[in-house]
Amino acid sequence: MTYEEDDDDAVTLLNIAIEQTRDDYITLIEPEGFNGGGGDCSQPSSSSSMGFTGGDDGFWCSFWWWAKLALVLIFVAFLGVCFFLWIGPFLMNKEVIPVLNWETETFSKPVLAVLIFASVALFPTVFIPSTGSMWVAGMTFGYCFGFLLIIGGVTIGVSLPYFIGSLFYHKIQGWLERYPKKASILKLAGEGNWFNQFRAVALLRISPFPYMVYNYCAVATDVKFGPYLFGTLLGMVPEIFVAIYTGIMIRTIADASNDQQSLSAPQIICTVFGFLLTVATTVVVTVYAKRRLSDLQKDEEQLLLQ
Repeated sequence: MTYEEDDDDAVTLLNIAIEQTRDDYITLIEPEGFNGGGGDCSQPSSSSSMGFTGGDDGFWCSFWWWAKLALVLIFVAFLGVCFFLWIGPFLMNKEVIPVLNWETETFSKPVLAVLIFASVALFPTVFIPSTGSMWVAGMTFGYCFGFLLIIGGVTIGVSLPYFIGSLFYHKIQGWLERYPKKASILKLAGEGNWFNQFRAVALLRISPFPYMVYNYCAVATDVKFGPYLFGTLLGMVPEIFVAIYTGIMIRTIADASNDQQSLSAPQIICTVFGFLLTVATTVVVTVYAKRRLSDLQKDEEQLLLQ
């Protein structure tokens, strides 16, 4: 194959032809407010492409979001009414009432309080959920003493794994390095001053991150014990009240079933409304916590890039 000087001219002409062809195309620019995520509000509207403000789009997106949430709540309320009228009494008579009778006949309240405290304190250390014990605390002791009993057990239940995890500090750090994306969220709790660590731990506890896993992983993120403990106690408050309320609701239904009396209409409405309000509050707080964690993570990444 030989090289000739005319080849340079041919290449130059070819480049000019390509550049002229590109002028026939337009560059597509992502419209403002388009985030590319899923959902009904992720696609840009025709009005925004014509130059309108897009305020109406935000209103309708918000309206449809709340409308879908209302439909979900109505559906859950319908299922709740069916449960309380038919499924609940059957389960109560077959399972719950015999357990409650055995509990009251076997244990006195002081002994039961010790058992609840011990289970809440020790079960998380060996990766056993303690939600059932929290239900029993709500059934037996109600809100005030039940909350104090649970929060005392939680204090020990999150402290023991923290100190046990310190013995395996380097091994846990090596495990976190295998999952850098998830570990980056956990490491937020070890950044900044006392208040920043306290806030990050509280948000992690409210968010749906595995409760018992974080008990051991926290120490590897270099979070201090003070903000870890107090952030945990604050973040656990919604879950504790949901568990206590669930226990009280189970006791109410069990008492009605044991007396062979159905709940009155006002009792059903109040019970279902209270349950829906508790679930809705938990969902809103959880979503807020996840967004705040995401914002903190983005701020941390921007600081690292500067």
